[in-house]
Amino acid sequence: MKTSYFIILIITTFLIISCEKLIDVDIPDNQIDKESVFKDTQTANAALAALYADIMKSSPIAGGDLETYLSSYTDELDNYTTAASDVRDIFLNQQIDTNGIVYNVWASAYKNIYTANSILEGVQGSNGISPSDKKYLRGEALLIRSIMFFYLNQLYGDIPYPQSTDYNINNILYKTTYTQVLSNIEQDLLEVSTLLQNDYRSSERIYPNRIVARLVLAKVYMARHEWDKAENTLKEIVQSPIYQIEPDVTKVFQKTGKHILWQLKPNNNLSLRQASIYYFINASPSTYALSSRLINSFANDDLRKQKWMASVTFNGITYFRAEKYKNRGGNNMTEYSIIFRLEEAYLLLAEALAQQDKVAEALPYINRTRQRAQLPLLTLPITKNILLDEILLEDKREFFTEMGHRFLDLKRTGKLNMLQTTKPNWKDFHQLWPIPQKEILLNVNLKPQNTGY
Repeated sequence: MKTSYFIILIITTFLIISCEKLIDVDIPDNQIDKESVFKDTQTANAALAALYADIMKSSPIAGGDLETYLSSYTDELDNYTTAASDVRDIFLNQQIDTNGIVYNVWASAYKNIYTANSILEGVQGSNGISPSDKKYLRGEALLIRSIMFFYLNQLYGDIPYPQSTDYNINNILYKTTYTQVLSNIEQDLLEVSTLLQNDYRSSERIYPNRIVARLVLAKVYMARHEWDKAENTLKEIVQSPIYQIEPDVTKVFQKTGKHILWQLKPNNNLSLRQASIYYFINASPSTYALSSRLINSFANDDLRKQKWMASVTFNGITYFRAEKYKNRGGNNMTEYSIIFRLEEAYLLLAEALAQQDKVAEALPYINRTRQRAQLPLLTLPITKNILLDEILLEDKREFFTEMGHRFLDLKRTGKLNMLQTTKPNWKDFHQLWPIPQKEILLNVNLKPQNTGY
């Protein structure tokens, strides 16, 4: 244990020194000795644990961060703050390249990428780690890197794609095109698929397995509208015997579900930010409340409306808060932060099939979540376009305030501009965020700035 804590301390200290500038990395005078940090599997696992801890603390998939901003950026959350702020600008679709949130999402993702690259290099150069252990160490680090690149790609478009910790390279990186980034991620995930096993390293599913890599790969195929590849990959997931849809809507966000593909464990059983960031009672909301547009998309007898949100009436006005995670007392024994769950694979598969005119085959996959919510099942006859609209609507109801789903779903389906009807400041160029000004000042090769900024 002392060794693990020591290695985590070394990694953390190194990242503070070397990742402060992100892509423009300081000259590594304080470079960690990879022969020491990666001398055996125990120390390598400690380095990987430090990466997971940092992801939980600050990353695009850290619960309550980017998912909240993207929910307000689209049409799931209304922001009730009144003072000018970066948070308010995101809600109003008025972000600029000096916005702190725009920078922090970029910075945290690249910090995670830098750590993953350090692990990849250390594991590869180690003589003390067995070949079998190297496979999962490399596989998990490469998978984490791929997930970070995917979110950066969807948010910022053309981005740098660092694959090493060499400051001489990272200091002057040019942007990689949107399509090439997706291609690079695909190749990395195909490699991950050969390195990881379907079995989990932990029964709590707190470390990603091969199936997680397959889901992210399917999301890449969906982003490229390669429906047949997505279909084949997603069928592999939904047919896996280690997963099953949770039939009880009240248990979907409990850590023991067989529908969970990957989740992050909080330190010391602390309550998750998702349980408190949306919480308010006996008052009007001071930060966020669910938008009327989201609330009105639910039928009153939809169990998700009854169990995943709560109403608060104040001064005669009724507001709704997100209530998916419920443990707020600090003694959280039942909830981990869910990153990916099986329902996403079902709805993506329904979409991929519908896009190929396989309407009848798609219906059972959208009906699984509808059935659990006690909604009427969709039946034939139904047109392709109507079914695709229903799938997008079901995505909205199933994944509100989760993992930036709404933004990614609207982007993938080419419908982000439908936000113009409810968000008066929305412009076409808001499909991408600006590259942070700080980064362009450090590296002029990141020019030109994204259109509109």
